[in-house]
Amino acid sequence: MLTSESLKRIDREIAKYPPDQKQSAVMAALAIAQEEQGWLSSEAIESVANYLGMEPIAAYEVASFYNMYDLKPVGKYKVSVCTNLPCMLSGGVDAGEYLKKKLGIGYNETTPDGLITLKEGECMGACGDAPVMIVNNRRMCSWMHPEQIDKLLAELK
Repeated sequence: MLTSESLKRIDREIAKYPPDQKQSAVMAALAIAQEEQGWLSSEAIESVANYLGMEPIAAYEVASFYNMYDLKPVGKYKVSVCTNLPCMLSGGVDAGEYLKKKLGIGYNETTPDGLITLKEGECMGACGDAPVMIVNNRRMCSWMHPEQIDKLLAELK
């Protein structure tokens, strides 16, 4: 199911752990599978689990716990808005509401053109930069007030 390139990348992650603990690479392996396929289907999760020698349910538990993993297809850009308490108190909820209105979608929805999926995220570790967003699990965006949100959306389109 996974390409040979992805399996090589997973092998590099496995090599970071003792040989009898290769399932410790499950988070990295799931991220690699998601990067390859855009989201984690049950088949992709099972493939990762089998490759790591673990039960598929154990890999699914990891994939379903962390919000960086997508268990259904998402848009080209996944924008996660932190709404945990520190961000909430510093405009995170307002930023989320602004995005919902601007995009015409709610959390866990994708714009009709398939471009942007909006997610409500957990703490992103940058409370002092609130409100905070992450684009595609990689790009941290800080101090996301309406003007900055408008700039980000223009850039994504």
